[in-house]
Amino acid sequence: MAADGPSDALARLADERVDHRFKGLPPDADGLTVGELAAQRRNLFTGGFTTPVLALSAERLEHNLRLMETYTERHGLAFAPHGKTSMAPQLFRRQIDRGAWGITLAVPHQVRVARAFGIRRIFLANEVVDGPALRWMSAELDADPEVRIVCYVDSVRGVEQMDAALAGAARPLDVVVELAAGDEARTGVRTEKEAMEVADAVARTRTLRLVGVAGYEGEVPQATPERVRAWLRRLVALAAALDGSGRFAGAEVGEIIVSAGGSAWFDTVAEVFAELPELSRPVLKLLRSGAYVSHDDGHYRRLTPFNRIPEEGALEPAFRLWAQVVSRPSATQAFVNAGKRDAAHDLDLPTAQVVRPLDGTGERPATGVAVTALSDQHAWLRTEPGAGPEVGDWVGLGLSHPCTSFDKWPLIPVAEADGTVVDYVRTFF
Repeated sequence: MAADGPSDALARLADERVDHRFKGLPPDADGLTVGELAAQRRNLFTGGFTTPVLALSAERLEHNLRLMETYTERHGLAFAPHGKTSMAPQLFRRQIDRGAWGITLAVPHQVRVARAFGIRRIFLANEVVDGPALRWMSAELDADPEVRIVCYVDSVRGVEQMDAALAGAARPLDVVVELAAGDEARTGVRTEKEAMEVADAVARTRTLRLVGVAGYEGEVPQATPERVRAWLRRLVALAAALDGSGRFAGAEVGEIIVSAGGSAWFDTVAEVFAELPELSRPVLKLLRSGAYVSHDDGHYRRLTPFNRIPEEGALEPAFRLWAQVVSRPSATQAFVNAGKRDAAHDLDLPTAQVVRPLDGTGERPATGVAVTALSDQHAWLRTEPGAGPEVGDWVGLGLSHPCTSFDKWPLIPVAEADGTVVDYVRTFF
């Protein structure tokens, strides 16, 4: 599928000046543009970078993008990876260039970022009842016939508020009914009867157009393959019921969207979506997994579906946070200069992976070194006697999870295996 058109805003990211806003970058790079700094191909370890510094692996990033492109093609899935993970338009572009249908987002601000960088297909996985945001989205639709925004609805009251805010819109906003993953889950209608009522409320408007159903299987309570599979079959059955009752009857509805898929159960989504019955229109089976782009060394390493389907491939953790030992008060304790302001810590603590001695004698596994706690600007390390590291050494930390790793770093070096920095990824949180 063709990618969106080029974005001048994306190209202009290389013209941004490096300065104090971007932690970890070489102090002597101040005043250079990002493009000029990238062209210097400095080494992450010897090129003046300061600690802490977060880096993305160039090779692993490309591997993950390629693997999910192959996976979705193999299973007949369209792909709209969740952009909230990275909020990095450069990565959005690479995902689209790798075959993604569009980008999923969670809130209107994120949609504004995506539109500012030329993304034309956006799946907004939330009901929006904010009047100014709805009117802005409507103006985007009216200004460019190639722009498509699809939004959740899950209540009659929400539909009525959306309709009032969009009064006078030239184009209707496409919506999908969100089915909750259970009574104790997050948003979405709880019953099929409620779904029909919401669909009928949409039909009474001229500002909204019902185009499908969606939900998030990651919210299934006490999730098991059987529970997730059962909920996905409910979602598929809801699509068929809405279609069979004529609720997708609008002449301009060319396809029916059925969407699910976080980063923990996309194999089960592929399995159940393969069972979709024939509907009155072509079906866009839309997967939304986002954490794959960087993967991680904790939560998603344990939960990735590729653990269940190793014959399909394996994602590779692409993040490494480099910190420096600044204190070694005893043989069993050390402190590095990266903490809660630098490292994700909402699901798992960072893991010590490698030690890089200050004298450059070579990287070694961080055997006998464990992160036990984080302060704002320090990680607490427990060390076995004789394990090191020593004051001044660099420690490479693995992180979990992706969404709260990207958001702490506005400009992230992309480094090859030998440490050569070949690019910088700008984030917008």
